[in-house]
Amino acid sequence: MSDPSDITLLLRRFGDGGGAADELLPLVYDSLQRIARSWLRRERDEHTLQATALVHEAYIRLVGGQELEWQHRSHFFQTASEAMRRVLIDHARKHRSQKRGGGRRRVPLSQLDLAADNDYLEVVALDDALSRLEQEDERAARIVKLRYFAGLEVREVAVALAISERTAAREWAFARARLYELMGYDDTDDSQSSG
Repeated sequence: MSDPSDITLLLRRFGDGGGAADELLPLVYDSLQRIARSWLRRERDEHTLQATALVHEAYIRLVGGQELEWQHRSHFFQTASEAMRRVLIDHARKHRSQKRGGGRRRVPLSQLDLAADNDYLEVVALDDALSRLEQEDERAARIVKLRYFAGLEVREVAVALAISERTAAREWAFARARLYELMGYDDTDDSQSSG
């Protein structure tokens, strides 16, 4: 395990160039592998992406040609997890374009596994709905990302966003209902996904 202060120092000088990306990868690689394996653990058996490919694709997206400034180590890993999510979404979109199908089925948000769902249409529909929610209510979209994608509890979301736990819970309920609406569902028969 690398020293977190080394990672933090590299992240701070990342914007200056000078090969920080090359120095950073060996320090964060094991942690990125763990995140990728976590995403892929729920994958379909026939999924073509492997953890190493997911890490490399996400890392290229993280450091490739953008001037990024990470606030701290955990911000970097949140961003990396989001990059992995985007890789999986792009993979689902590509698969969907190769396998056109119809007839989406109703899946409770709490049971929809973004990385593993066999129904690529659901994965893409969720991503589209989340993008629209982000345009409407950025904080609600952040709550979804923190709860659903990062796996944080409501109290942890409250701390991360500097809001009350009650507000976080209320906005999580709103965000979930709005996502269903944006996906063309109603939330009336999803009482089991209130957590």
